[in-house]
Amino acid sequence: MRVLSKEEAAIERRQLYKKLKEGAIFIYPTDTIYGIGCDATNPKAVKKIRELKERYTKPFSIIAPDINWIKENCKISTEGEKWLIKLPGPYTLVLPLKKTNSIAAETNSGLNTIGVRIPDHWITNMVKGYGKPIITTSVNKTGELFATKLTELQEFGADFIIFEGEKKNRPSIIIDLTKGEKIKKR
Repeated sequence: MRVLSKEEAAIERRQLYKKLKEGAIFIYPTDTIYGIGCDATNPKAVKKIRELKERYTKPFSIIAPDINWIKENCKISTEGEKWLIKLPGPYTLVLPLKKTNSIAAETNSGLNTIGVRIPDHWITNMVKGYGKPIITTSVNKTGELFATKLTELQEFGADFIIFEGEKKNRPSIIIDLTKGEKIKKR
C-alpha cells in the first residue's frame, strides 16, 4: 500500500484515476475527517468497502464531481437549493435520486436517495478531474471510532492512502432533504 502526499497525488493523478477505474480502494483527507472510498459506479469496489467496514446494508454517501452532477442526478427542492449554495462545505445532503443508474445500486443499498458531499478541500478537485462520484465514508468498522492517524489508516487495507497529517475534526453534518429538512450533527 502506497502513502502519498497531496503533491504526489497531484503528480500521479492519471495513474490514480486508472486505479480507481480498475476498482481500487483508497483513503483520502476531506475538510472534516479521512474518508475511504472508491468509484461509486463500480459495484465490486463498493462491495469491498462494505466488507472492510462490516457495513452490509446502510447506504454510503458520495463526493459528487461538482454541483452540476448533483443537479443532473438528484431531485432538488426549493429547500435543497438553499443548501446547494452552501457547498462546498462540511455538509452531506441527503437527496432523492433522479437517475438511479448514476451510481452502483450497492452504493445506496438500492434506495432512491443518496447522501452527497462537496467538501471544502482540495480533494474535491481530484474528484472533479475523475468525473465520477466517489464513495465517502469514515475509516472505521461500523460502530467503532474513526481512524485519524496514519498507523490506524494503514491497518484498513486500502490500495493507497493520500495523507496530510492527523485529522481531529468531526464528521460532516447530515442534512436530510427527503422529508423537509432534518439536521443530524455527528
